[in-house]
Amino acid sequence: MSTLEEQIDVDIPIAAAWERLHRAETYPRFVEGVREARSEDGHRTRLDVDVGGRVQEFEAEITDRGKEHMMEWQTTSGPDLAGTFSLLPIDQEHTRVQARIEYDPGTVKEAFGGPKGFAQATAIERLVRDDLEHFKELVERER
Repeated sequence: MSTLEEQIDVDIPIAAAWERLHRAETYPRFVEGVREARSEDGHRTRLDVDVGGRVQEFEAEITDRGKEHMMEWQTTSGPDLAGTFSLLPIDQEHTRVQARIEYDPGTVKEAFGGPKGFAQATAIERLVRDDLEHFKELVERER
């Protein structure tokens, strides 16, 4: 398994960032490739993802650790992916969003195509960084 960790600081309070992170229906606005997202029962999210021009459905199980402002997720269909989003208060009006993604490079290559090896890791890092930047733009614009 490979692990990727990225973070970004957003100019909104932690409670607002936490609430926005839980709005699955907004994922298409900041997560590259997600065409539609919907919460199933508060603990499951279904995502329709554009994979090489075709839409593939993924399901993820969500575990909230609200007091710690941590959301863990694990795919239950599609490629084996897992991750954690942690929110840390910087001060009353600013929050650090930390993303940790765990993936098997071979599985990602098989599911999504694209490069392998170092080029794949670089592409995934860039994708996660871009998604975090889009999240920042979205939440700061909506305040």
